[in-house]
Amino acid sequence: MSSIDGAAIKKVVIACDAGMGSSVMVASQLAKRLKPYSVSVSHTPVNDIPDDADVVLCQSTLLARARKSTGDTVVLGFQSFLGDPVFDRVEAAIRDGGSLDD
Repeated sequence: MSSIDGAAIKKVVIACDAGMGSSVMVASQLAKRLKPYSVSVSHTPVNDIPDDADVVLCQSTLLARARKSTGDTVVLGFQSFLGDPVFDRVEAAIRDGGSLDD
């Protein structure tokens, strides 16, 4: 299990199978939410997650693949592209400085 303090989060990466369609939509929405906290949000294919990601979000079906390539980075899964509670959880940790665990 990996953990990070919300205050230390500066880069969130949304990973999907190809890094195009769904991750672009989620990254755009999350970037708007996290802009006030100076956190960057990008998207990528699950097999190309950058080493400097602080938190990785992906569909729950991709968790094993994402964790395989991220070492001790926090990787969280979501079920729904819009309105999933994981997005609120990430924003709350960043806003309030709480711990975010996968």
